[in-house]
Amino acid sequence: MEQARVPVTVYAEMTPNPATMKFVANKYLLVDNRTLEFDNVAEAQKYSPLATELLNFPFVENVFITGNFVTVTKTNNVDWDFIAMELREFVREFIASGKEVLIMMPPMDAETTQREVVKPKKEFEPSHYDDQIINLLEEYIRPAVENDGGAIEYVGYEEGVVTVELKGSCAGCPSSTATLKGGIEQLLKNSIPEVKEVVAFSA
Repeated sequence: MEQARVPVTVYAEMTPNPATMKFVANKYLLVDNRTLEFDNVAEAQKYSPLATELLNFPFVENVFITGNFVTVTKTNNVDWDFIAMELREFVREFIASGKEVLIMMPPMDAETTQREVVKPKKEFEPSHYDDQIINLLEEYIRPAVENDGGAIEYVGYEEGVVTVELKGSCAGCPSSTATLKGGIEQLLKNSIPEVKEVVAFSA
């Protein structure tokens, strides 16, 4: 039986990271601030058919999905001029065909499991600043970061240092350090005097 088609529009939007482009749909792909990020087919195929098929393109290096958009990171050997329209049409057709974006959510940080075997993610003790930091990030930082095709996740607080993880177009973006220090760090320092520094988690 043929899948019912749904009317979908998708537009492409450049991000501050020249290696990534954001493909925005007029419907939600993931809800509840969920995020998916994959950089190889083997990991993606357990969880997301959309990410799996995008990673099958030879020029796609990484796929990040959240809310109503997909952020694609391309290889350096091809310009967006040659592939943006093809990817936009592919994403639109995938959604319009009613195919599943998500089979199931990975376990926490499953997409980085292989890297964590080599370098486990540091465990942070809960602090009484956690809720305040998370609320500030959610209210002031998340909308701007999502607008640029990425996401930010709070990792932990220890001795005045806040660790966050940048995903999607923000990971590896040339301007992400400026965003981290000039924007996020300044906001948290102004709101919570105990915060001395904000650093990015690196796997």
